[in-house]
Amino acid sequence: MAYDHDAEDILKPLVFRLHESVPEAVREVLLERGWSEFDEQEQDEADWNLYWQNSPFRMTDHRSIKPWQRLNHYPETVRITRKDYLARHLKRMKGIYGPSLYEFSPVAFIMPNDYVKFIAEYTKERQSQGRKPSYWICKPVDLSRGRGILIFQDIKDFVYDCMVIVQKYISNPLLISGYKWDLRLYVCVTSFCPLTIYTYEEGLVRFATEKFDLGSLDNVYAHLTNTSINKFGASYKKNKEGIGRGCKWTFSKFRSYLRSQEVDDLLLWQRINNIVMLTLLAITPSVPLTSNCFELFGFDILIDDTFKPWLLEVNCSPALRLDCSIDTIVKKRLLHDIIELLNYKQTDTLRENKEAVTKASYARRTHIPLTTQGENATDDAPDFLASRQESECTATSAVQSLLEVAGGSFKKEAIDMGKMARTHPRKTLTSQLRERMNRPKTSSQSKATSKSKQLPGARHPAHASVQVTHWLPTAELCNYKLTIPPYFLSTKDRRPFPRVGDFVLIFPFNDAALEASRNGIDVKSIIQEIHKLMNKQLPPGQQKVKKRKDYLTFR
Repeated sequence: MAYDHDAEDILKPLVFRLHESVPEAVREVLLERGWSEFDEQEQDEADWNLYWQNSPFRMTDHRSIKPWQRLNHYPETVRITRKDYLARHLKRMKGIYGPSLYEFSPVAFIMPNDYVKFIAEYTKERQSQGRKPSYWICKPVDLSRGRGILIFQDIKDFVYDCMVIVQKYISNPLLISGYKWDLRLYVCVTSFCPLTIYTYEEGLVRFATEKFDLGSLDNVYAHLTNTSINKFGASYKKNKEGIGRGCKWTFSKFRSYLRSQEVDDLLLWQRINNIVMLTLLAITPSVPLTSNCFELFGFDILIDDTFKPWLLEVNCSPALRLDCSIDTIVKKRLLHDIIELLNYKQTDTLRENKEAVTKASYARRTHIPLTTQGENATDDAPDFLASRQESECTATSAVQSLLEVAGGSFKKEAIDMGKMARTHPRKTLTSQLRERMNRPKTSSQSKATSKSKQLPGARHPAHASVQVTHWLPTAELCNYKLTIPPYFLSTKDRRPFPRVGDFVLIFPFNDAALEASRNGIDVKSIIQEIHKLMNKQLPPGQQKVKKRKDYLTFR
């Protein structure tokens, strides 16, 4: 709010609405900022500014969003926050764009589907002469906080009773005073179209509470860094050499430690930012276009003893409970900066729509482009929106700009798209499958789908799996118009704020990256720009003069 008006000009308080499972710290911060809590008995259904919950919102919630409102989730982000989905997406991106970019995640096998492949890889390594057998880590695909994790070296110790992911265990982590640790990096995406990514400069370094030892793979206090596990360890409250009490540091203390060891950490943070961008690119094209959302991710990063960062997993709704003083320092300031990033304006306190009825986008980007026609668009809608052509729903109208930035280093353009969609698109395998999915099920089909399947060899029924909702467009949705101006842009220059509190903008990082995310997402062009960026980040003697073949020949 500080970027567009003075706080004292607000006529009445902003209103927040929380789901019952949201940590108390969120309420505390909002009340500290002078907000008031939504009262279902006294207030109208739309009389709120921020709705925060741990689970995803319904698509109807996204559809009915108002200009003064924000939701703390985008739809379909489970595509990278569930371990098996993340593994599939990164494997796909690695196959398309080459291992030179997507080599930051350990080799993964999804069980039981990849059981044969895993056994083949395991046997191959065992039979290799002079090669030390690998260690493996097994994680349930949809559990968090370290639950159900198993580390093993011998296949006879590998037992699972639900859908799991098996990855090579990073057995050479960089240790501090003999203790294993990882980084919890907070990432906020204010938009997937245009892709707008912020990383938080402060964060958590999470330690195991017993010294790392490959001879005791069943010791969770030596191998897992989850606070939810280590806070119950015998050494948690002890003053550990080089670490101190508890199991957390701030990033600030971590940076000071590295510099005391004469380590230049700039390249490390650049590599971590690259991992964040490349990971989010894997799902950006499939996230439905929606207004007034944001998503806070928790990226878990491990550094090995060669100073290479590895992505362990991505968390949605990262833990915001305040378990210790370090949590209070980091997480409360994080929440304050998120509210600043949401860029509320004085008019948002009124919670009134003075323009024509605004309807938020409910369509998947690749299926339902939304139009912003001149006579219906709000006067203050920024140029940051660029054109997209309608497909599937309307065949004749071209859309105006969804994304256009003016001023600064970003270029101002008006793109006219006069291409017409097919009135009768030809039958493709995808369209035929879609038609089949939309047909009413027969009674026999309904019975078949209702039967639950148990994993082969499993001792207990598998955990219920969270499924990605594959939404299909309807004719009714084609009439919706995206007329809500993006909240994440400055009113001065129509650009994303380069910095808000400790949030630093990492994407778009240049004009070419911005241009590639304007009309939908041109992943190939963005990958090329990231590849150039990574080459510039290398020391002068290691920079590659010639462009690599593996990223120029992909399709």
